[in-house]
Amino acid sequence: MNVAVTGASGFIGRRLTERLQRNGHQVRPVSLRGGVRTEQLAGCAAVVNLAGEPVAQRWTAAARERIRASRIDGTRVLVEAMRGHAPQVLISASAVGFYGSRGDEILTENSGAAQDFLGQICVEWEREAQAALDLGVRVACLRIGVVLGPGGGALQQMLFPFRLGLGGPLAGGKQWMSWIHVDDLTSLIVFLLKESTVRGAFNAVSPHPVTNAEFTRALGRTLRRPAFLPVPALALKLMLGQMSQVILASQRVIPEAASRAGFTFDYPDIFGALAKILPG
Repeated sequence: MNVAVTGASGFIGRRLTERLQRNGHQVRPVSLRGGVRTEQLAGCAAVVNLAGEPVAQRWTAAARERIRASRIDGTRVLVEAMRGHAPQVLISASAVGFYGSRGDEILTENSGAAQDFLGQICVEWEREAQAALDLGVRVACLRIGVVLGPGGGALQQMLFPFRLGLGGPLAGGKQWMSWIHVDDLTSLIVFLLKESTVRGAFNAVSPHPVTNAEFTRALGRTLRRPAFLPVPALALKLMLGQMSQVILASQRVIPEAASRAGFTFDYPDIFGALAKILPG
């Protein structure tokens, strides 16, 4: 199968490209910058859309516009390019930011969207992807949680203070964190590419979300370092501004649709996932 991938050079895109190529597929990297030409998608049976401006930055007005445009406008341009060469399936990224901060509420794909900045970005992002349905394309949107894996992603940014013994729970640590091992994420994408009857929204998260305090303990234990120095919410807000909302949000998301479709996670447990990523 020929698969066009946007965001192929990113943390997830690199792992997905390696996985697809190992399985005998041809991967065609596609950049959304400057637009997508119809002929770039010619001969591709599938498109995986992973492109997007990083959210982990201070949300200036310019940054907010880049975050919005890279997802919404970029996906619109991608789907428009499909009019000449429509693939069989589009797998398009979204995020658990769709749900906003919901405390201890268990969130499934049927839970409503938040009205905040990221929630509405995700709603519009998915709407642009779903426009491919009019072209006869099967569409699946992945609401991705915190992606953990070696060599990049969110975990890479956390390791330095934890290895120094300076890690600790954020803002009390009671907020829920929905996470996924990068290999499970790529496996889910491959699963959705192959399963011709599945479509719609999929929470790309482990079936076992953890609180920030539980994650902190698990990471400290895996690294054999103390992890008890608390980081107050005010400090995060001063350092990161509005972006601190992402870190402080409580999102107890479960992958109901993926489990119902028959997908099996290799790393459902945070201890097992971290031990695989950080052996030693």
